[in-house]
Amino acid sequence: MLSKIPTEADSPWHAGEIALQQQAGVAVRMDEIGRRVLRDHLIDQHRAFYTQLPFVVLGTVDDAGNAWASLRAGQPGFLQSPDPHSLCVTLGRAPDDPADMGMEDGQAIGLLGIELQTRRRNRLNGTIRREGPGRFEIEVGQSYGNCPRYIQPRDFAFTRAPSMPSSAGPAWLDHLDPPARRLIGEADTFFVASYADPEQKGRQVDVSHRGGAPGFVRIGEDGALTIPDFAGNLFFNTLGNILINGRAGLVFADFETGELLQLSGLAEVIPEGPEVASFPGAERLWRFTPRHIVRRPDVLPLRMHALPARHR
Repeated sequence: MLSKIPTEADSPWHAGEIALQQQAGVAVRMDEIGRRVLRDHLIDQHRAFYTQLPFVVLGTVDDAGNAWASLRAGQPGFLQSPDPHSLCVTLGRAPDDPADMGMEDGQAIGLLGIELQTRRRNRLNGTIRREGPGRFEIEVGQSYGNCPRYIQPRDFAFTRAPSMPSSAGPAWLDHLDPPARRLIGEADTFFVASYADPEQKGRQVDVSHRGGAPGFVRIGEDGALTIPDFAGNLFFNTLGNILINGRAGLVFADFETGELLQLSGLAEVIPEGPEVASFPGAERLWRFTPRHIVRRPDVLPLRMHALPARHR
């Protein structure tokens, strides 16, 4: 008997994710897996995991529909799960952070908890229930774990109290200047926010990790970034969102100085072609064209240092 090809109406995935799963020939299998691993709550293991994290990655959408990714830090314990259906985030407002514009009560949010030294990670999306300027709760929509592949292990140390802001203000750029190009060109890690508005499911925001050898992100003369998509879990959360929405937000961190480079713009999936073969190990590519760029020096109150190769 032939297995039924899933559709968005009866699937844990939305149309963009399903389309890419079908292209990869795994739609039926991923439909079965999705029903097992996509939860509407946090399991106890993940609830405990969040309490030990010194930073979190957030993905939001501003009122103009721009996607933004950001890193926010706090002393371990600033994330707490009082019950399996919620995660409380104790963080003050950050008016210099463009992602903060999407953190109002009732807005959709994506969150990635990642522990670089152990390469553990958990993703969730949900809805913000704001309790005041210094705290909000995320009502969990979906939660699921990810494998540790492509995560570069790093240890961390705080350089100041997380509540103490940077002494340097943000700089908005109209193009990728040489320091921005250097940061991107040397990066082995970045994070990407994307979103979709599937019918009958409400907005879903995702924020994900991307990693590779330094230089895995290529920068064109026009400032567009071309990024390989390596073999992974076949969820296609990011690329599925991009396929049907075409918007994304990227954040690159200089882990040695605490600087963040945040980009928001347009993205497209490149499923095949000769350009894919020019990226060793890539199964497909995606291209990102920044429309909004902000550099925020020393904004992270911690530094993260790569662990020796024997720990990888």
